Amino acid sequence: MNVVQSVDSVALLPAYLAAGTAVLVLLTDLLLARPRATIVVAALGALGTAVGAAVVGAGGERRTFCVGADCSWIFGGRAALVGAVVALLTLGVLGLSAPALRAGRSPVGEYCFLLACSMTGGVVLGAAGDLITLIVALETLTLPLYVLVGLRRGSLASAEAAVTFFVVSVVATTLTLLGAALLYAVTGGLHLDRLSALLAERPEVRDLPLTTAAVAVLLVGLAFKVAAVPFHAWAPATYDGAPLPVAAYLSTASKLGGLVALLAVVQRALPPDQTGPVLALLAVLTMTVGNLVALRQRRTVRLLAWSSVAQAGYILAPLGALALAAGRTDEARSAAYAAAMAYAVFFVVLELAAFAGVTALRPAGADGGTLDDLRGAARQHPWRAAALGLALVGLAGLPPGLAGLFAKVTVVRALLDGGAAWLALVVALNAVIGLAYYLRVTAALWAPTPLAAPGGGGVAAVPVVGVVAVVLAVATVAAVVLGVAPQLVLDLAGR
Repeated sequence: MNVVQSVDSVALLPAYLAAGTAVLVLLTDLLLARPRATIVVAALGALGTAVGAAVVGAGGERRTFCVGADCSWIFGGRAALVGAVVALLTLGVLGLSAPALRAGRSPVGEYCFLLACSMTGGVVLGAAGDLITLIVALETLTLPLYVLVGLRRGSLASAEAAVTFFVVSVVATTLTLLGAALLYAVTGGLHLDRLSALLAERPEVRDLPLTTAAVAVLLVGLAFKVAAVPFHAWAPATYDGAPLPVAAYLSTASKLGGLVALLAVVQRALPPDQTGPVLALLAVLTMTVGNLVALRQRRTVRLLAWSSVAQAGYILAPLGALALAAGRTDEARSAAYAAAMAYAVFFVVLELAAFAGVTALRPAGADGGTLDDLRGAARQHPWRAAALGLALVGLAGLPPGLAGLFAKVTVVRALLDGGAAWLALVVALNAVIGLAYYLRVTAALWAPTPLAAPGGGGVAAVPVVGVVAVVLAVATVAAVVLGVAPQLVLDLAGR
């Protein structure tokens, strides 16, 4: 066999652009030492990466680093969608970070460099064709976030959040690597498609206790990454302790990366009859616990964090249909994978808009505060409050938030097509529970009596923001566009 691997540099272009952005940011900060120039380079690099991913993806599927039929890099429609979304989320988070960076609350060079490195991992993750590439990409996405979470100077909560995130991530990575090692031990393969073929062709291997243990450990490791219950406890504390833009990145790009990794191994590598029951249980626990605990939250970021946990349950729900024979037909499986991916894209756009709305209504560099700090915000800042309200209504799945409504309908339809009507009912019931806290926050924005923040601050004291307002406006427009033309995302997610 010829073991010389061909290299398709066009297929690798999005990764080159993302990694090149990190290098250019480092050099710009070193040579020019001008914060504005560093931020501009990072923003242009993120935008260029998104454009590059879209252009390469439009040309059809491209493969490289191949040995025979097995390839470590497969860049198609879904990889292009993931790469473009991660890059645009990075660009949005840079915009949300601009006021705090200008105020000197975080070192600009290090901040932008770490964010660009994390973006590189997200871009690579979407095209990973084997477990090694997938795990390395996932860790490249995650490792810079340990530092970013603790980068708020003089904040004990930020340092505690960074330590919590680091310890949990080390455990998750260890479990993921152990699961991959056990799969290699029983199959001798690491490529995702090869693993699927080996387990399908050799039932005696698939039925080994070691194989079952490998699948379980790998799923648990990835469940930590997406904050699925019961592996979720790190998320609320980490989000609340991190700087507000970093919390936005954790809740969007980082969560999307974990979901992409989980979807890749479930769709292309692991037996659906083994993964289906586990994913169904995780989905039910995650959406139910997330929604019930979110009802009790008074801090804004903690509420959004528990909401993010619940939303992960909705994303996992279509994969739970694999537990049933009707859900394992080719058509039902394709619909389930497309629904999960599409919901993830809709969610991260709405979540970014929600965090942008909170950032726009809070003083530069402040944390998310409490729900009382947002009370009456619409009286002083009607457009910002309206954009935040639209994002929250979209996350709840109500019109005029059509993107969120379409996402939930897509999930329910995929479950019904897969014969999992009981799971569709659980999704519907949880969506009703979620209405309580989403509408409570939205109603508070128009409450008649605004409360002042401690120390004399508050919503009324927030100055007019420039780049944050732009991010909020763009995210809101993107959510509206996706709600009007959702089939575009669904088509890309199904490729």
